Amino acid sequence: MNRGSRGLIGAATALTLAATLTAGALGEGATAAAGQTREYLVFYADGARDRAAGAIGANGGTVLSGDTRLGYLVADGPGERFVEGLAGSDAVEGVSSDRRIGTATAFSGTASGSGPGSASVAAAPSGTSRTSRTSGASGVSGALAFPDADALGRAGTPAGTAAGAAPEPLAGRQWDMKLIGATTEGSYATAPGKKEVLVGVIDTGIDGRHPDIAPNFNRELSRNFVTDRPKDPNGKVLDGPCEVAGCKDPADRDDDGHGTHVASTIASPVNGLGIAGVAPKVSLVNLRAGQDSGLFFLKPSIEALTYAADNGIDVVNMSFYVDPWLFNCKANPADSKAEQLEQRGIVTGMQRALDYARKRGVTLISALGNGSTDLGRPSKDTSSPDYPKDAERSRKVDNSCLNVPAESKGVISVSSVGPTTRKAYYSDYGLEQTDLSAPGGDEFDGSKAYDPTKGILAAAPKNALQAKGQISADGTPRDDSIVRECGNGTCAYYQYLVGTSMAAPHATGVAAILISRFGRKAKGGVTMAPGDVQRLLYATATEKACPTPRAYTYKIDLVKDETHRCEGSKARNGFYGHGIVNAAAAATTAR
Repeated sequence: MNRGSRGLIGAATALTLAATLTAGALGEGATAAAGQTREYLVFYADGARDRAAGAIGANGGTVLSGDTRLGYLVADGPGERFVEGLAGSDAVEGVSSDRRIGTATAFSGTASGSGPGSASVAAAPSGTSRTSRTSGASGVSGALAFPDADALGRAGTPAGTAAGAAPEPLAGRQWDMKLIGATTEGSYATAPGKKEVLVGVIDTGIDGRHPDIAPNFNRELSRNFVTDRPKDPNGKVLDGPCEVAGCKDPADRDDDGHGTHVASTIASPVNGLGIAGVAPKVSLVNLRAGQDSGLFFLKPSIEALTYAADNGIDVVNMSFYVDPWLFNCKANPADSKAEQLEQRGIVTGMQRALDYARKRGVTLISALGNGSTDLGRPSKDTSSPDYPKDAERSRKVDNSCLNVPAESKGVISVSSVGPTTRKAYYSDYGLEQTDLSAPGGDEFDGSKAYDPTKGILAAAPKNALQAKGQISADGTPRDDSIVRECGNGTCAYYQYLVGTSMAAPHATGVAAILISRFGRKAKGGVTMAPGDVQRLLYATATEKACPTPRAYTYKIDLVKDETHRCEGSKARNGFYGHGIVNAAAAATTAR
């Protein structure tokens, strides 16, 4: 899921951004003053901690701390020469510096194109640029906002209420839940999930006070692993002004909106307000690893995973990718030694954290990506490194280069489909990479005409909407992608988004159903082996064959015509993996 322009969350002890970036390993145009250092995560080989510490000292660095669970040292070092020096030690397997490494691709499309990162979608879809969807790194995790249609109405019962939908006021807009059988007649009737099942959302945060999330929000276990950073090292705006003293947001806040939308799709309750999620009775745990700006750093991401492993989280949703490299290549001749070592650090560090979590009972689910790319045949990367600004260059890549975490081992990666089950035009794909598919929305599915009702509707935090100018002082939506729904004296906000970020939480919700049904009792909850969850997710998915002919040609106004070719059988192919997730089947299957 490695392509996007906005990122996700993380670090209890965030790496300092005070040090000045160096050139080379940290991108062209950035220089460091003499004598200045910055922090690095140095991943050492098995049993080589002391030798790695020696290499750090020999190259002018100082060990500050470490983590034996994942095998790394935190060290001060004097820039590119320090990293290149470590590259000569067989005790060192990778080095990651303190730099932007992640994005979540949550785009706020407004009628006027206003707001940070907005995509103008005023009168016609041609007003939306592809670069808005894929800027930076083409959007692996992803979310595109789009306007609501007049046909849906603004009050009362939504037009076109879907048969079999849950009895929630906005259920008629949830074609996605009907498609996977998450309805009153489907999974809700027999398997809505159990409170004891803990679902971790590694994202930009969760608005734990949202009335359509609060009943299922576990405040006690939720954590924020990041500290807001108003500006980057070059003085450019990063997260903007801090909202709280100390710049560390509470663990029930989301200043972006992406994480709240993901969490809502997984587990908004059946409570007579708004919508319902796939597993409306499970518990949501905020594992914030992304900045307000949507960027993801490696240290917060691996800290979120290790926390999940050590605190009984059953399944995590990862609708993000790790930056600054769209494709992480361990030995690409187009990269310097320092850049190669940095990419090895990202691959190694995330894999160790993922392995640590999976061995401790955490099922790992990731969005596949929004780059419209066959991940089995990448050939060119023009988006990396995407930090600092304007550091990108064109380089050749191949299938040995990885999107992280979507292509990491032990991760279930999810592609996106629209209402007709066509693979979404933006969704990445690949025979080796696609494990499952799920509704993520496609506003052009079925025709060339733009139809915003073909996206995913889920909860949105009021504070984020206010900050982006999408609602007025009296609470009225200014942006047609926003829906306000009121009942029993309570009002709540919802937003339409599309992306593989929206597909992954559907699979996470189905995994939570399976864990609720088959997990064994454990201290304070339940647990289920990730391998068993994976097997049942695949077994209960609705198989879908490649199209005939074996390709889709997308002729839509938003992007140029593209043809995506599908490989594989009905049982496993590059568009749908093992099939489209099925909540109703998961609610009734035998183990």
